[in-house]
Amino acid sequence: MEKIAKDVGDVQSRLIDHRPVIQGEIRFFVREFEEKRGFRENRLLENLNKMVMETNEQAVPKCSDTMHEHLCEALTRLEAANHMAQRIQQRGLEAQQSTRLQACMARRKVDWEEFMKEQGRNKVEVDEEHAKAVGRLSTRYSEMKKDLAKFSHF
Repeated sequence: MEKIAKDVGDVQSRLIDHRPVIQGEIRFFVREFEEKRGFRENRLLENLNKMVMETNEQAVPKCSDTMHEHLCEALTRLEAANHMAQRIQQRGLEAQQSTRLQACMARRKVDWEEFMKEQGRNKVEVDEEHAKAVGRLSTRYSEMKKDLAKFSHF
């Protein structure tokens, strides 16, 4: 009888008190979650490490070589452009130092000054002619206005 009471007590405690079972299930769930999460994070870290290694081994040297080639080409082109600019500058200096060119420049300067004086004279003539034409037109219109005033009284 004692054994039956004990068994009934055990059955009753199992039916009413679920804490030990729930705690076991919680421990199992947490252990599974941590293991799966750990594996997933571990796989992600391994994949990232693999990508970084591939980049360091393949992409970086390739980019470095390409950059070196293009920089050498750009440097060569810049040197050629610099040489051309120096030649152009040298030719300009030589041309300025040339006495023949200086004589031509002086002659052009005198010609320009004469041209500008002539333009000034032409401007004065045109202004005078314009003033005379304005005066004639003013006189004519004032005469026409007087004539019109005479006929408007009729």
